[in-house]
Amino acid sequence: MDNLDNVFRHPNRREFLKWGAACGAVCAGGLRPCIAQDVAGTSELEGPKLKGVIRHPARHWEKLEDNKVKCLLCPRECEVADVERGYCGVRENQGGQYQTLVYGALCSANLDPIEKKPLFHYLPGTTAFSVATAGCNIECKFCQNWQISQFRPEQVESVDVTPGKLVAVCKARSSPTIAYTYSEPVVFYEYVYDSAEQARKAGIGSVIISNGFIQEKPLRELCTQLTGVKIDLKAFTEKFYNE
Repeated sequence: MDNLDNVFRHPNRREFLKWGAACGAVCAGGLRPCIAQDVAGTSELEGPKLKGVIRHPARHWEKLEDNKVKCLLCPRECEVADVERGYCGVRENQGGQYQTLVYGALCSANLDPIEKKPLFHYLPGTTAFSVATAGCNIECKFCQNWQISQFRPEQVESVDVTPGKLVAVCKARSSPTIAYTYSEPVVFYEYVYDSAEQARKAGIGSVIISNGFIQEKPLRELCTQLTGVKIDLKAFTEKFYNE
């Protein structure tokens, strides 16, 4: 019992580097650089890997002086200079015009039970065609999908999937729902909105699994197209969220 303090203490820098090197050696052969292989395993989405990014006009921002823009999508309200990106790493200022870089750039796709989201009173026993792009607007200490959420779009393998193609694949899989999940759907807002709008017209529902870190106006706008929302509670204290 006297050694418990040593067990639970923070490692010093030397110990951290030593353990990190050991873990890296063990994991180097096993870790995938991203989860794009999930897309490749979904035959309807197979295609050439994206080279670079997909630029698409972003929503919910305002223009500032000197070609700067202010993002109004999430509470960070990033003020972004020309040719710079916001905190999420997937939204960029190009000449005073704000753009999303991940519109349709799916790096993960899988057919999941709806209960895996988890949603237990939403079409129980059915499936959800689950998709994600790179990026997130927070940095969780315990992120399960850090290989895509904490990377920029150029750092993961992705394929270009238009909203129409996504809806068609969902219908081909006889799945009544598209789930925007794995990373953070707030940062690929435009794609979620457009895909959900097309899906609704085709009789397919759309749900998001989100950290909920979004401004009220874009949230209300998005909810007009959604059939379900699940918010991940990351912690029970403000201190943890602030850190």
